[in-house]
Amino acid sequence: MAHIDYYFATISPFTYLVGTRPAEIAAKHGATITYKPLDIMGLFSRTGGIPPKDRHPNRQEYRLQDMRRRAALLNMPLNLKPAHFPTNMAPSSYAIIAAQHAGGGDLAKLVADVTAAVWAGDKDIAQDDVIRACLIEAGFDGDLVDKGMLASAEEYASNLEDAVAKGVFGAPFFITDTDERFWGEDRMADLEVHLEGRV
Repeated sequence: MAHIDYYFATISPFTYLVGTRPAEIAAKHGATITYKPLDIMGLFSRTGGIPPKDRHPNRQEYRLQDMRRRAALLNMPLNLKPAHFPTNMAPSSYAIIAAQHAGGGDLAKLVADVTAAVWAGDKDIAQDDVIRACLIEAGFDGDLVDKGMLASAEEYASNLEDAVAKGVFGAPFFITDTDERFWGEDRMADLEVHLEGRV
């Protein structure tokens, strides 16, 4: 059975645009998936990336055009300048980690809902009430918002170290158990044909 490690950031617009497709592709091909939220700004600083606000204006302009086009192609709502971006991604990431360990809900929906809260809902995912609502909507215990935070914080930090060691430099980023790497929302089709054994 194939396995996919899915590295992502809860404030990433392209993680939002991926939606629940990683889980759907994994299920279609009998693969398992582990969700690994990480600190994208920490990842950028470790791997040569630059935060969006510090990029050359040419890159900033292209990023916004690309986001707009991808959202339109996917028929997904997207606010190019959300009210709460950037924000502290750690609390939502801790909750996702806790939910993954607790089980009992739809993890793909949780990740999709948290990222949608930023990019389609203009909500601050650093706030407990926003995270709690996403947990409940995805079928998890809302109290996971503040349970096991120390263990979740340790795993969150470990995810970053693991990502750097394995060649991750952006989000979303997928690595299979055969070390095939796929970066970006627009590489989902490539991941799928790989799982089919065609590339």
